[in-house]
Amino acid sequence: MARIGVRIIPGGARNVIEGWSSDELRVRVMARPIEGAANGALLRLLAKALDVPPSHLAITRGVLHRSKVVEVAGLSDEQVRTRLSAIGIE
Repeated sequence: MARIGVRIIPGGARNVIEGWSSDELRVRVMARPIEGAANGALLRLLAKALDVPPSHLAITRGVLHRSKVVEVAGLSDEQVRTRLSAIGIE
């Protein structure tokens, strides 16, 4: 199971994974942080980028904060980085 440190920026102009900043993945989502909308958008965006079902992702720390930890079932940390690199995210 992979763990990804994520820094989310809600209320952006578009949903985009910007890349790695130190050990955190910077992600912008259009959704606002109201009733979990931004968290849901984050998980859907990561699931699509990693080519896994959204049910394989879970926010395990930082649900109410901008810095989060997302666990990805079925992938290793190396596989996550490889899949993100394959779509141009460095």
